[in-house]
Amino acid sequence: MSALLFPGQGSQVVGMGSEFHANFELVKKIFKEADENLNYPISKLILEGPENDLQLTKNTQPAILTVSYSIFKVLKDEFNFDFSSFKYFAGHSLGEYSALVCADSLSFNDALYLLYERGKAMQEAVPVGRGKMIAILGIKIEEIIDILKSTVGEKGVCEIANDNAEGQVIVSGNKERVEYLQSILKDRKIKSIPLKVSAPFHCSLMKPAENSMKEKIAKTKFTNPIFKIINNVTATPENNSEKIKELLVKQISSTVKWRDSIINMSTSGVKNFIEVGPGKALSGMIKRTIKEANCFSINSITDIKNLINEFK
Repeated sequence: MSALLFPGQGSQVVGMGSEFHANFELVKKIFKEADENLNYPISKLILEGPENDLQLTKNTQPAILTVSYSIFKVLKDEFNFDFSSFKYFAGHSLGEYSALVCADSLSFNDALYLLYERGKAMQEAVPVGRGKMIAILGIKIEEIIDILKSTVGEKGVCEIANDNAEGQVIVSGNKERVEYLQSILKDRKIKSIPLKVSAPFHCSLMKPAENSMKEKIAKTKFTNPIFKIINNVTATPENNSEKIKELLVKQISSTVKWRDSIINMSTSGVKNFIEVGPGKALSGMIKRTIKEANCFSINSITDIKNLINEFK
């Protein structure tokens, strides 16, 4: 049994998808469609940069969607890959939009618009330099929760943004509060790494972005997906389009329960996890959590050919 996964922010790199763009008219059309719908050359940013502009959240989000969707379409339409045996689709944060597009729940054009607006709203929710995110490595989430509880009297927000994998948790909040947590972690010899992000995502500081996106998501047409979608907020399958909309709004300020999502898919019989889109971050997270899982990252034509051979 298999699941198809789509990456989120952090996997972007200038030149992503360039091999597919160079070799398939289908991908050229998708990139052109993205340019026309966003009214600016996102394809040039994806293929040529500059990197600073690609890293802006309002650009990063539609860019990753464009590349992930392109690779999916190449797999499906150019290589006739059969997804009928796939039990779940899932995406990490913005990757959930990619999953919904590929599961025929949301149109590519509507997803581009929503992700551009989502990126803009998330960036505007907190002034640049006021927020911070860190990765905490090597300890269980329960221990992090206990440490956060012990600092509850401190001023500001400091919350779990992503429960990514066994021993990999992301914390998000006000810069001073997160740095106070870092000092505690350092005293306890617990490793933490600051993330290069422009805002503190997936915490209560994102409530203004959530409010901003609520009406936009409500007005957008969604249909029930043709594959079961594991959502980030509950880490369980959701196939009702109205409920999916509600969860996409909540997702903006909620913890991404990726570790639980992987465990739940594995428990229900998924052995093969196929990551479609730039980077290999999700495969790494899965291997940390389910050591015996079969992971495939699809970033090149060779990757597709290897996948097809594995599934023969």
